[in-house]
Amino acid sequence: MADLSGRVALVTGSTSGIGLAVARRLARSGATLVLNGLADADAVDALCAEFRDTYGVPVRFQACDLRKPAQIETMMAELNHAYGALDILVNNAGIQHVSQIEAFPVDKWDDMIAVNLSASFHTIRTALPAMRARNWGRIVNMASISGLRGRAGKTGYNATKHGLIGLTKSVALETAQTAITCNAICPGWVHTPLVQKQIDALAEREGLDNAAATNKLLGLRQPSGKFVTLEQIAGLCEFFCSPDADEVRGVAWAMDGGTTAA
Repeated sequence: MADLSGRVALVTGSTSGIGLAVARRLARSGATLVLNGLADADAVDALCAEFRDTYGVPVRFQACDLRKPAQIETMMAELNHAYGALDILVNNAGIQHVSQIEAFPVDKWDDMIAVNLSASFHTIRTALPAMRARNWGRIVNMASISGLRGRAGKTGYNATKHGLIGLTKSVALETAQTAITCNAICPGWVHTPLVQKQIDALAEREGLDNAAATNKLLGLRQPSGKFVTLEQIAGLCEFFCSPDADEVRGVAWAMDGGTTAA
């Protein structure tokens, strides 16, 4: 386990799912956490209390509409003022919409570009000056295997995740002579509520139980026949933040049960 004591980490989209798992792993390693995401006041209070009680680390919640550059600039300025610099930036927030391109709603496209891609550009450009001043930083962008290959019906998601990988590589090269690294994680299929709905639909359609439907669906998508877990993704993010990853720069690391190996 990496020792991140004294490090300050912002994880966007960290009130649930992958982002929350990453935030918990970084807190377990001693990092001070800045949470961000969609949640009501009571849920935010409960989440912050969990981090303080379970991990004993300082934590704060930072609200921000990641579709709006001005709000991102304000958030980053507040955090740089509060901490001097962010040590770790995990750009995890993302949204999804599935549709054929000719029927793809323009507002959905615009929101996906803003949240999945532009938000990372804005957080990175406003975090880097303070990271450079300290000559240390870790930037981790949560991409997807959809950034490594195409899939019908996912034009918005594919475009933004391909773009995020390109952004990752450029930032890695611009910081290559420093102790700042920038990398991307490209998860395959993770067992989320949305995926469970697909499993349930297949089970009902073909008269299968949950296990059989899960195995059938996984067999179509992931050669290992196993889901990628939230904990595995969080562990890879922690590795990127460790000294062992000092020279891991600009990678788009697939964690996908062999999907992109085919």
